[in-house]
Amino acid sequence: MSTVTAPADRRYLRVVRASAGYDLVVTAGFATPWSYALLHAALSGLGDRFGLGTLPALEPAQLLYANLMGSIVVVWAVLRLRRPSRRYGGYDGVARVLFALWQGWALAHGFSAMLWPFLLVEAAFAVAQLVPLARSRPRPGAARAGSAEPAEGPDQRVLS
Repeated sequence: MSTVTAPADRRYLRVVRASAGYDLVVTAGFATPWSYALLHAALSGLGDRFGLGTLPALEPAQLLYANLMGSIVVVWAVLRLRRPSRRYGGYDGVARVLFALWQGWALAHGFSAMLWPFLLVEAAFAVAQLVPLARSRPRPGAARAGSAEPAEGPDQRVLS
C-alpha cells in the first residue's frame, strides 16, 4: 500500500491528529486518582462560578470509572497521534458518536450544563471524521480481493 499523498487525505489525517490532541489534553487529568481529584475540584469551581452547576461529590466508584476512561482515552490518543490513519479516524468517529449520545443522555437527566461544550466538540469531531469516510466508501457490490479483513500494514490508510 502506498503512503497517503492526496491533499484530502492529508487534511483528514490532520483532523485525526487534532482530535487525538484534544483527547490527550482533555482526558489526561482523568487518568490518575490524584489528577482527577484536582480536575474535579477545578471543574466544580468553574461550574459554580458560571452558574452551570457542580459535579457530584467524589466517590470511589466515580473515581475508578473516571480513571479507567482517562487511561484508555490517553492511550488511544497517543496511538492516533503517532500513527494517524483513516481506519483509526473512523473508529474514533464512531466512539465520538457514542460519547455524544451518552453526554446528551446525561444532560437530559439533569447533569451539569458544563457538559455542553464537550458534547459539541465530540459531535464536531464525529462529523469531521465520519463524513469524509462516508463520501469515499467503495461502491456497493465491489468485492475486495482476499480475506474479509485485509492484513495490517504500516502504511494502510483505509477503514475496513
